[in-house]
Amino acid sequence: MKKLPARTMHIAMPLALTFVMTFIVSGIATIRAMGFETGMTARWMESWMASWMVAFPTMLFLMPLMRRLLSVLIETR
Repeated sequence: MKKLPARTMHIAMPLALTFVMTFIVSGIATIRAMGFETGMTARWMESWMASWMVAFPTMLFLMPLMRRLLSVLIETR
């Protein structure tokens, strides 16, 4: 199987992390708000896509900033 080049990691990592994280968090929030009712899955998917559309660009913007901030607090090699 052919792999993507290493230079794509800076996009692929936040893409994958936000995709999975927003799926889980929006699911928990939707179930807590609605319970297991008819239409809950559709509402969850709507909530998930809306939250992911915010989370992914936010992660792209904040990741370099967080790396710099945390490098002040965490010793690296």
